Amino acid sequence: MDRARVSRRAIARVRSLAALVLIQCALFAALTVPVGKANAAPSTPQVTSGNTGEAIFQKGVLGSGDQLEAMHDGGVNLRGTAAACMNCHRRSGLGSREGNNNIPPITDRYLVHPRADSPDDLDIPYIPGMRTNREPYTDATIARAIREGLDSEGKPLGNLMPQYALNDTDMAALIGYLKHLDRRASTGVTDTVLHFATIITPDADPVKRRGMLDVLKQYFDDKNVFPLGATPPLRSSRKMMFMVNRRWELHVWELSGPPSTWHEQLKRYLAEQPVFAVLSGLGGKNWAPVHEFCEQEAVPCLFPNVEVPVETDQDFYSVYFSKGVLLEAALLARRILDEDSGKPMQAKPKVWQVYRTGDSGERGAEALAVALKGHGVAVSSRALAPGDSVARSLRGISRPDVLVLWLRPPDVEALGHLPPPSDTVFMSGLLGGLDSTPLSASWRGVTRLAYPFDLPDGRRVRVDYAFGWFSIRKIPMVAPQVQADTYLACGLLAETLGHMVDAFERDYLIERIQDMLERRILTGYYPRLTLAPGQRFASKGGYIVRFAGPDRVRLVADGAWIVP
Repeated sequence: MDRARVSRRAIARVRSLAALVLIQCALFAALTVPVGKANAAPSTPQVTSGNTGEAIFQKGVLGSGDQLEAMHDGGVNLRGTAAACMNCHRRSGLGSREGNNNIPPITDRYLVHPRADSPDDLDIPYIPGMRTNREPYTDATIARAIREGLDSEGKPLGNLMPQYALNDTDMAALIGYLKHLDRRASTGVTDTVLHFATIITPDADPVKRRGMLDVLKQYFDDKNVFPLGATPPLRSSRKMMFMVNRRWELHVWELSGPPSTWHEQLKRYLAEQPVFAVLSGLGGKNWAPVHEFCEQEAVPCLFPNVEVPVETDQDFYSVYFSKGVLLEAALLARRILDEDSGKPMQAKPKVWQVYRTGDSGERGAEALAVALKGHGVAVSSRALAPGDSVARSLRGISRPDVLVLWLRPPDVEALGHLPPPSDTVFMSGLLGGLDSTPLSASWRGVTRLAYPFDLPDGRRVRVDYAFGWFSIRKIPMVAPQVQADTYLACGLLAETLGHMVDAFERDYLIERIQDMLERRILTGYYPRLTLAPGQRFASKGGYIVRFAGPDRVRLVADGAWIVP
């Protein structure tokens, strides 16, 4: 009886693990569906002989165009994207962690390395989950592992490993792709130096530029204070065996001219000095050419300071703290629609938007108009050309209407002598100056801000360390939020590189940041940061805030945290 009970428990455990794999794979597949195409009929991907291995590994598509099929020990069938090797072994092939299980690296050099009783006896970088005390794999035993779930010595692999149905041609393509993953050069990395770039577009705010560069340069100086040179092999630590103290070198790539010329400028910069990653950076309205360049060249672009990021879940190498004004537009749309719910169509107020042509607010206004018009809300936008006064844009707006301002502090300050034309005003906090907005007292009584950050009281402890660091190093706080984000990006990079040891693969850098981000306690202006596979934006929500207190200088939440 006891033996039967144990057997049933063991079977139940295997089935639960199998179900977990299926759920995780399904979630990954859902996260990677392009926006607006979730309900579209699946199309057969075009697979050529040159990329069959990549298609199998990343997308679960065979050379024929059919879906990859796999069977899990628990009886769970996996197909297509849900069966792709990348779900567990990640895009880099260097593995991941699933609950208490380390998924091992499966690139060629980790499969064919000689048997070693300890990782300290190897000459390849330490990766969590790497298997060392077994015979090296051959092409034949790799194929057996994939098809039958047996390791190089014929022993069963872990119960998270499915068995795949692959013909010889597809198997050869997949094994070839695993070998290809090890032929990637660690660009921007030498035995003693790690090269990084930061990119600044010509329309970037000069004050924010100064603040960001002050933080970056000081952080790099601090990193380089420590002694350089190779760390001696320490047999007591498998990680330290491979770790080398490298100097960080920062390259500032200043762009000029129209956006159509930025790609060639960036190509020249990268050719003159290859870099391992782009760190922070600063942009204005148009960051898309930089984003597209980094994706094309497979250069990680880590948390640039941009108000209008590229909104996509399909790319891999660019990650942002938030969607900027696009997130603000979603927050405002949610609030306006919630307040209008239940009203008859004829009683719904008209929404007026005011922004400067060519500024980031134009993109925010476009996004809000699309969101509201999709629900039958009438929206009119007024674009201010250079030299236009804000006063003219307010004509014709009545008290019941909703007014949305996408304006910078100089325009906000110019509203001071004008009475608010509406009883319901919303404003972009990101553009308007956040806590330091120069909005006059008369406007503060009717205005609420889109606020894609934690509230001042909530974030105080998380930003105090950075602000103290600025103070000790005599860095002027000219743009606190940008400087805090820049410092946070530097800290995330430093911590991630420490965990990567000397496995300098660009894909692995992005994956390790994804793994570490949600465990970080000091998250600056944001209450929480997470990046699941397929996600590009670490902070997902924000508040609508209002001015409180007798003098209306304190910002308080006008409702709960919103994740649109």
